[in-house]
Amino acid sequence: MRSYKRLEDYGIIGDLDTCALVGNDGSIDWCCLPHVESPSVFAALLDRERGGRFSITPVHLASSEQRYVDRTTVLKTTFRSNGGEAEVVDFMLPKEIAGNEAPVEKNIYRKVSGRRGVVSFAVELSPRFDYGRAPTVFEQTEGGILAASGEARLYLESPVPLRITDEGGRGTFTIKDGETLWFVLGYGSAPLSMPVLCDEVLHETVRYWEGWMHKCTSGRCLFEGPWHELIIRSSLVLKLLAHNETGAISAAPTTSLPEVIGGVRNWDYRYNWLRDASFTVQAFNSLGYVREAKAFLRWARGIFTRLDPEQIKPLYGLHGGVELREEELPHLSGYRCSRPVRIGNAAHRQLQLDIFGELIEAVYDATRYGVEIPPDAWFHLDGVIDYVCFNWKRKDHGIWEPRCAPRHYTHSKLMCWVALDRGIRIVEKLGMDANTAHWKSVQQEIRQAIETQGFSRRLNSFVQHFDGEELDASSLLIPLMEFLPFDDPRVQGTIDAVKQNLMRNGFVYRYLTDDGLPGREGCFILCSFWLVDALALSGRREEALEVFSTICSHASPLGLLAEEIDPDTGEQLGNYPQAYSHIGLINSALYLGKAFGKEQRGPEPVGTEAG
Repeated sequence: MRSYKRLEDYGIIGDLDTCALVGNDGSIDWCCLPHVESPSVFAALLDRERGGRFSITPVHLASSEQRYVDRTTVLKTTFRSNGGEAEVVDFMLPKEIAGNEAPVEKNIYRKVSGRRGVVSFAVELSPRFDYGRAPTVFEQTEGGILAASGEARLYLESPVPLRITDEGGRGTFTIKDGETLWFVLGYGSAPLSMPVLCDEVLHETVRYWEGWMHKCTSGRCLFEGPWHELIIRSSLVLKLLAHNETGAISAAPTTSLPEVIGGVRNWDYRYNWLRDASFTVQAFNSLGYVREAKAFLRWARGIFTRLDPEQIKPLYGLHGGVELREEELPHLSGYRCSRPVRIGNAAHRQLQLDIFGELIEAVYDATRYGVEIPPDAWFHLDGVIDYVCFNWKRKDHGIWEPRCAPRHYTHSKLMCWVALDRGIRIVEKLGMDANTAHWKSVQQEIRQAIETQGFSRRLNSFVQHFDGEELDASSLLIPLMEFLPFDDPRVQGTIDAVKQNLMRNGFVYRYLTDDGLPGREGCFILCSFWLVDALALSGRREEALEVFSTICSHASPLGLLAEEIDPDTGEQLGNYPQAYSHIGLINSALYLGKAFGKEQRGPEPVGTEAG
């Protein structure tokens, strides 16, 4: 019986269209092809028996260790057994090298090398197309195996003979010190697997990632501090989640990884949330990756220039699709028996007013890096801000997308204020035409509502929703969004209330209120980083450093972060790796560097004014 691995035991590789999770036992347990939002081909992560995998695993494994080739997404797994030591290198060729005009076919490269003695390996190719719902036919080919389901084709070029069973292809081989074997898995057509060509693809892939990182580390964005490597890994994760063809950015590459083991809070995050993507594009800007930021803004422009603001959704497919119907897959047992497994996401039907603030904030941030706003785009953005003026008083579902009745969420009102504030700044900076007098009037109205209805004198803290007494970690964003200064007593009271009531063992819950779902969840990593930011910018440096160090000590051995952490066990929970968490890490490292006076070059962290 196979067992489930911890999320921390996976590394991620990708080609900028899709991603794969590779376990420290050599098994690819998650991959959707040809895109992140496509149906899965390997999903053993969600059902170890029926999900499917592509594994190259030592027969007698004593220990293993994963690491990336420095400043790349090329993953090396070193295996040690009683007979010797061997290494498997996993990677995909970045789509930017081939170009978007290249065919849809894509390859996963797996290089097995002997390092010491002799190591015996077992190979298993058992794809399960369409989340395990589609029948698969296997055929022997001259160089390996073909797996077919409908029009989908998956070819494995194998240097060792594999036998076909009803489940797929299996085989064994031994490798000695100094020997090298290449396994190449091709989607769409049979790949070229000649070793000399594979070696060249590996070199091209390493050069690409080193060159991409050079944009950050050679210029104004060099950060010289103790968290340098964590920033590098986080920026690489964000790049992997940015879809090269469209510019859209997925919140995570996985679906249905639970927020608590055995629980039902299991969601599909393989889509572009305007909120998450707006924060990601700001992170790209702060690290010097203006090209990626511009690519998302072009994608977003295609959304908001063809729709009335009322029609704009909180999330979209990576190709702009709006049909994200949520459904459950009862035939899959879920990660560690955490049902249900879901695909699609019903949150696309919700009203989330905060997304307009995040969108305008991202556009404003881009203007600080020289991005111009064309007149036709401003016409629609002006309409978005006017929409906020006339709709900010509506109830909505807010940043956390609860499955309960809408409310007057304080964070949603804050981001409506941000939409107006940043819109006014854009007009004043670029001389755009707009009715800013009306905007300023509504802005003051929102401010008064937040300060009177969104603040509890009893708790001495801002609260989750108007006229309520429940706390929410999103209130930590009030000073970060420049609504109030950090030394305001209400801001300090909110920080203290969060620490006292929402914090457990160094981590922060989003909230502890009823959200219409059974069960509980882990502590939200991004919220923990928000606390770091608020503390650091309040001059409470040592407190901030303590929280930050606790979070980073629970990152995976590869520096990867999921959505949440179990505050009692320290185990990562939720979809993995999560863009939000890595954005939070980048921000907090930069804020701490600034607070402690570390030498660094580069602009301010995401969501703040420069200078």
